[in-house]
Amino acid sequence: MTGGSPDPGQVTALLKDVTSSGSFKGFVIGLSGGIDSSVVATLCVRATGPENLLGIFLPSAVTPTEDLDDVRLLAEFLNIQVLTIPIGGIIDQYRMMPGFTESMHLVGNLMARTRMAILYYYAGQMNRLVCGTTNYTEYLIGYSTKHGDSAADVQPIIHLLKTEVWTLAKSLGLPARLIEKTPSAGLWQDQTDEDELGMKYQVIDEAIRNLEKQGWEPKTPEEKIVLERILNSGHKRRPAPHVKR
Repeated sequence: MTGGSPDPGQVTALLKDVTSSGSFKGFVIGLSGGIDSSVVATLCVRATGPENLLGIFLPSAVTPTEDLDDVRLLAEFLNIQVLTIPIGGIIDQYRMMPGFTESMHLVGNLMARTRMAILYYYAGQMNRLVCGTTNYTEYLIGYSTKHGDSAADVQPIIHLLKTEVWTLAKSLGLPARLIEKTPSAGLWQDQTDEDELGMKYQVIDEAIRNLEKQGWEPKTPEEKIVLERILNSGHKRRPAPHVKR
């Protein structure tokens, strides 16, 4: 259900609990320069301190140059360590596979899964947890890559709609440049979330709220589109089907 509280105290308590319960030494997070990863990184620092968060920036050949500037801005704001590991060469190696198809979506999914593999490598090396950055809007409509950016050991903002993440970012005092940035997964040239989705996040979030209040009965064209996305992406939220013992 929506209506998740943008109260940072609840999230920092969760982050403290998951590290202490497993004797983990902190978190690893993929930084994109976007609002979601910036908010989550800030919450991690509040929970366990800047010395216990490693940010990793994983640019590809199509990553906008301003993303690096935004990651640096966040790193300075939080006083955290950031590794920059370009993945363009790895993606080029995939292009050597037999029958490789140069598709924006297929290559974009390779990028997302490659990034997550690298995050888990460093998390394992450092005895840390991979901190996810998925919000409730994207989780519900399936706007993520299965086993890619949707994978994580903890999901601190998965209860918050995208518009609630912006509200939280303002309350945390994040730099305005990060809050006002156009959302983009950066998976291909000039890609933006709202262009790909065909709808503004404010419209999507309003549709989600209305659908939940209405028992998932759509009353507007926008609500019908959002509900269809939710239904079609159910496989991303369910465990893999299996025969029960």
